[in-house]
Amino acid sequence: MRLIMASVLMLAATGSAFADPDVAKGETTFKKCMACHAIGPDAKVKVGPPLNGIVGAKWAHFEGYAYSADIKDGAAAGKVWDEATLDNYISNPKVLAPKGKMAFAGVKNDDERKDLIAFLAQFNADGSKK
Repeated sequence: MRLIMASVLMLAATGSAFADPDVAKGETTFKKCMACHAIGPDAKVKVGPPLNGIVGAKWAHFEGYAYSADIKDGAAAGKVWDEATLDNYISNPKVLAPKGKMAFAGVKNDDERKDLIAFLAQFNADGSKK
């Protein structure tokens, strides 16, 4: 009986780790990014590139943006912005791109990052929603 109760308590404590991402919360988190990035059909270059179609895209995929050497090197190596890579980058951009241009400390909360990535994932390269 104690083993069952301990198992139930452990599952309850880790339940949020298995929660589905919340796109609406991700949109709220994206407001932290809007000073430098845009997304959607009318997205233009700001300080950073537009993030349309970022999930699954190759690094340095947006034509005409002057990416840092770190990001260009990642592109040359065939790196892709999959969910795991985005999660790592958004948590602390300097880990993947130490000399990168992104002057943002990162989103430390795991759930916020998952929600943000879910929000980003709904946009095609042209800014339309999937």
